[in-house]
Amino acid sequence: MKNFIILFGTLFLFSCQSTKKFNQQLTQPIAAKKLQKDVDYSYKKLKQLHPKLYWYISKEKLDYKFDSLKKSIQQPMTGLAFYKELSQVVKNVGQGHLSVSPSLPKSTKKETKALNKKGKSPFSQFDFEYIDNKLIILKNRSRNTILANTEVVSINSEKPSDLISLFSKRIASDGFNTTFINRYLGKYFGAFFNLDKGKVQDSLHLLLKLEGKDSLFVVKRDTFGSNSNQKKPKLSKKERKEKAKFNSKYGFNSDTKTFTRELKFLDKDSITAMISIKQFSNGNYHDFYEDAFNILSVANTKNLIIDLRNNGGGRLNEIADLYSYLTLEPFVFIDDYEVVSKTSFLHMNYFKGSGYVTKFFKILGAPIFYPLFYFKTRKEASGTYLSNRHSKQRKPKPNNFKGKIYVLINGGSFSAASIISSNLKSNQRAFFVGEETGGAYNGTVAAQMPLVQLPNSKVNLRIGLALVSAAGKTNIEGRGIYPDKEILPTLEDRKNNIDPELNWILEDIRREKEVELLIKPKNK
Repeated sequence: MKNFIILFGTLFLFSCQSTKKFNQQLTQPIAAKKLQKDVDYSYKKLKQLHPKLYWYISKEKLDYKFDSLKKSIQQPMTGLAFYKELSQVVKNVGQGHLSVSPSLPKSTKKETKALNKKGKSPFSQFDFEYIDNKLIILKNRSRNTILANTEVVSINSEKPSDLISLFSKRIASDGFNTTFINRYLGKYFGAFFNLDKGKVQDSLHLLLKLEGKDSLFVVKRDTFGSNSNQKKPKLSKKERKEKAKFNSKYGFNSDTKTFTRELKFLDKDSITAMISIKQFSNGNYHDFYEDAFNILSVANTKNLIIDLRNNGGGRLNEIADLYSYLTLEPFVFIDDYEVVSKTSFLHMNYFKGSGYVTKFFKILGAPIFYPLFYFKTRKEASGTYLSNRHSKQRKPKPNNFKGKIYVLINGGSFSAASIISSNLKSNQRAFFVGEETGGAYNGTVAAQMPLVQLPNSKVNLRIGLALVSAAGKTNIEGRGIYPDKEILPTLEDRKNNIDPELNWILEDIRREKEVELLIKPKNK
C-alpha cells in the first residue's frame, strides 16, 4: 500500500510538472528553422493523407504558397503566431473539414476541478449568429437580463465585424462556396475568439445595443444562473430509465438544455409536419426516425418540412437511415470512399477518447480492425484507391414518407447535412428553400479525421482521410446545393421573430391547397 501511495504521488507530481512544462513551451518563441521544418512536415502529411488536395487549387499554386510561407519565416515566433500564418495557407486547399488550430494551455486535475466549480466559460453562456454584418445573441443562458437578438457592439473592446474578417482568413469552406464562413464563424464565434487569444476566456466585456443605447456587461464563469440549492425531484429507477431513453431518442444536449431532434405538426389536421435536426451526432436516431415516420403515416401527413439550417453534420449512418424514410425507390446513398492509399485508414485515431477498459478491448480488437480496413481498400485501374463502406444498394423503409418534402437549408448546412441534401436534390425528391448550403454538392473530404500535431510548434492539423460524396452529382464544381427558392433572412427578421423561409413554405402549401379546392369541383 505504501509503495502504491509513493507511485501515485510520483505520477501526480510528474503530471503536474509535465503540464507546467507544456504550458511554458507554448509561450516561448520557436526558432525560425524549426518552424520551417513544421511547414514542410504539414505539407508532407497533407500529401500523405488528403485524397483531394488539388481539387480546387493546382499543385503548382499550392507548392508556391507553402514555399512562400517557409521563406517568409525568418524570425522566431510562438506556436500561436505560427498557427495564424499556417492556417492562411492551408485554407487554399478549399476543404471545410481541414482545419488548423494552436495547442491551448492544459490544466491540472486540480485546476480543472476548480474551473468546473466556477461553472461554464463566458462564451458557453450564449448562442451567437452573424447576420447582416452584425453579431447578435440568439440565446442567453447567463444571469444577465439580455433579450434574444440583441446586437453585440464589441467584445473586450474589439468589433465583431473586424474579428470575423480576421477569423475568415484562417478557415475554408468547401470549394468556392460563399455562404459557409459567416454562418460557421457566427455559430462558433466563441471558439475562434479563444483560439485567436490562445486560451479560453474567463471573463468578457460585452458592449451591447439595448434600446438604442450601448450598455456594458461583464460576463464571468458561471453556472448559467441555476439555483444549486434547488432540489431535483427524485425519480424511481423506472422513471430514470424512461427519461434516459427519451433524452437519447431526441438527442438531449446537457450543456444547452435543448434537444437535437424535434417533430411537430404545424396545423390542427396534421397535414403539415416539421422535423428539425440540429446535428446528426448524438442520441438514438434510429428510434426517433422510426417513431416519427410511424406517426406521420398514421396521421396521413401530406407535407413534410425538414429543417437542416445550421446543421453542421455528423454520422453517415444516421443520414442514410433518415434518407431511407424519404426516398421512394431503392438507392445507393454514397459512392465508395476515395482515399490516398490502402494504408490511409490506418492513420485514424483508433484509441482516441477511450477509457482504460475500452482501450484494453480495443487493443485486443486491433489485429482484426486494422487488417479489415486495409483489405477493404482496393486500387482501381486508374490508380485511384477506393473503400466501400456505405455504397451498397438499400431499400426504402416500409413506412417511408410519400408526400411532398420541403428542406430548409443555409450556409450552416454542412457535411452530412449537405450529403443528404445532395441525394434529395439529385433525385428531385424535395423542394429546397433558403440559401446555398455550406457543404459542397459533389462531396467533401471527411470520414475519419485524425489530428496531426506538428513537432515543434505543437500546432494541430485535422485532416480528413476520405472523399465522401453522394451518388448524385452536379456539373458545377465547388459549390453547394442551391435552393429552389432563395430567401435570405435579415436582422430585422430576427428582431421581429420572423422566419421568412418557413413562412414562404407555409404560404406555398396554402396556395397549393387553394388550387386543389378550385380544381376538384371541375373533375366531378
